[in-house]
Amino acid sequence: FIGTLHGNPVRSYSQPDLWVTDAAPGGTPKNLTAGYDFDMGGGIGGDQAAPRGQNRKPILWSSNGAALIVASAEHGSGNLKRVTIATGKVEPLTEGARDVVAYSAMPDASKIAATLSTQTNIGDIAILSVGPGLATPSPITGINEDLFKDIQQSEPEEIWYRTFDGKQIQGWILKPPDFDPARKYPLILEIHGGPHAAYGNTYTHEFQWMAAKGYVVLFTNPRGSTSYGQDFGNIIQYHYPGDDYKDLMAGVDELLKKNYIDPNRLGVTGGSGGGLLTNWTITQTQRFKAAVAQRDIADWYGFWFTADFTLFQPTWFRKAPWDDPHDFAARSPITHVANVTTPLMLVLGDVDYRTPPADGGEMMFRALKYRKIPTVIVRFPRETHELSRSGEPRHRVERLQHIVGWMDQWLQGKKNPSYTTP
Repeated sequence: FIGTLHGNPVRSYSQPDLWVTDAAPGGTPKNLTAGYDFDMGGGIGGDQAAPRGQNRKPILWSSNGAALIVASAEHGSGNLKRVTIATGKVEPLTEGARDVVAYSAMPDASKIAATLSTQTNIGDIAILSVGPGLATPSPITGINEDLFKDIQQSEPEEIWYRTFDGKQIQGWILKPPDFDPARKYPLILEIHGGPHAAYGNTYTHEFQWMAAKGYVVLFTNPRGSTSYGQDFGNIIQYHYPGDDYKDLMAGVDELLKKNYIDPNRLGVTGGSGGGLLTNWTITQTQRFKAAVAQRDIADWYGFWFTADFTLFQPTWFRKAPWDDPHDFAARSPITHVANVTTPLMLVLGDVDYRTPPADGGEMMFRALKYRKIPTVIVRFPRETHELSRSGEPRHRVERLQHIVGWMDQWLQGKKNPSYTTP
């Protein structure tokens, strides 16, 4: 089974490990991957997968019972690993810049059928023949071949850059399909949610849509992201948002050195934890000329009381809000809203109980309206926190159109009467 130890220390992020135990009563679980500093059972976040919990990633027994096969996330890629039960040795069964989205196997695990996704392939089924070494995927489907014959896509460029305190941060640059290095392009910084999640080598419609519309897209995995080890993931505990914001800005600075980005046309967007960080970013800097905060958080104090899960105390905050109101206020974007000059769009779902609109977008909207900063809300009926991944298809399309429409208005001068604000 996949599990994490809870107790001391209490952590915001506990990296999952692979365990084995006797089925008989009184069996003592053995952690097979205590020495493996990556995410067992993990994957990479995009917007092309099935709703939460609907991608099957079983733990497979080898035919002789000596090893287990399981998914794992490392440095922005998700692959299969073989774990020897006697020693805990972890070996790659698949390698490469991809995400193993789901899989199943023959009873003896001699063959595995897996759905594989990359940055430019939404997902196809491949067969893996399991032997002593690496298994080479043999694709058996090409579901979108006809569609992609008529669509130009870019392959992202992987980068690693050094942030303010010397840590190395992984990211990707996605350029327009007709990219010309002699031109100056608008940039959109994408911020993932979680906050303990990861961007990487899986398909994300949103990024390709933006690149096709003429934007360079930067997406990175700042501190707090998964697939980089326990310490990197948990370092933001009690400091979120904070230094993760600095990691994101270091990525923007790194891209500006390349001389094909117009520093006067920078946009930022993200959802959930990325919506929180979008709000935070525009309270900390005026460098961005457009922002879209999706299913966001503005006020930690109110969120603590109204969100549909209880990952707050002591995992995110040391105390309850009435015992430490200063900490809740200091880390809430709404506290610093007087600093905002960036035009802001807010994308919300009517039945989002994970990040309730009343403690997020509605607060930012009213405050910025009062301050006469251009701001609009796009609020989707019937949609939950899963809008971008498994919302109604029509709404998913409209959401992408609105995000780029807002960026087009403020970064490319394409006025949209839908967004006219007094």
